[in-house]
Amino acid sequence: MELNKKKLHDLRQEYRSAQLSEKDVESDPILQFGKWFSAAVDAQLFEPNVMTLATADRFGKPSARIVLLKEFDENGFVFYTNYESKKGQDLVENPQAALVFFWAELERQVRIEGVVSKVDVQTSADYFHSRPTGSQIGAMASPQSSVLDSRESLEEKVSNLEKVYEGKEIPHPIHWGGYLIEPMHIEFWQGRQSRLHDRIVYDLVDGSWIINRLAP
Repeated sequence: MELNKKKLHDLRQEYRSAQLSEKDVESDPILQFGKWFSAAVDAQLFEPNVMTLATADRFGKPSARIVLLKEFDENGFVFYTNYESKKGQDLVENPQAALVFFWAELERQVRIEGVVSKVDVQTSADYFHSRPTGSQIGAMASPQSSVLDSRESLEEKVSNLEKVYEGKEIPHPIHWGGYLIEPMHIEFWQGRQSRLHDRIVYDLVDGSWIINRLAP
């Protein structure tokens, strides 16, 4: 299909499946997130833990990519990555981040903003060793975000590491681990008809969550 400006302008979807009221949400946004995340899992959505992670460097230049949520609790939201990657470099310079979940089939979005810190080494090691062997080797082999000579050079490194660690425990690389995003602001968005969406926002003020409704 040839995509011209008119066709792009005409791409739209009416949202009608649900509504969201500040009277119905949990007083704690982590509990509310848990309810919505469980609904996404129960709906058998493809990888409901997919989220966009946005970071910025010391100059405020933004960068975004897709990562996977691996844990969440009252402390915040955890993902794992190479600390020497572009996102890792950004978080050294500017330890703040934003997350976005979009569950299209449920017409829902969650936006999270907060401060970021590394999880402890033992937690990272435990998760690393729970991953499939191929993923462990890949984490060791890939200098994430660095320029490669070729795909073949990466595959050769993977092959060599597979031989070295065949039948052995793969050591947890110190350059790989988890980040915890401690939320300060969480917004729950429920699509509604005529773009009059429901937006319920939680802001952490003096240790307590304040709930408000935002205009769509």
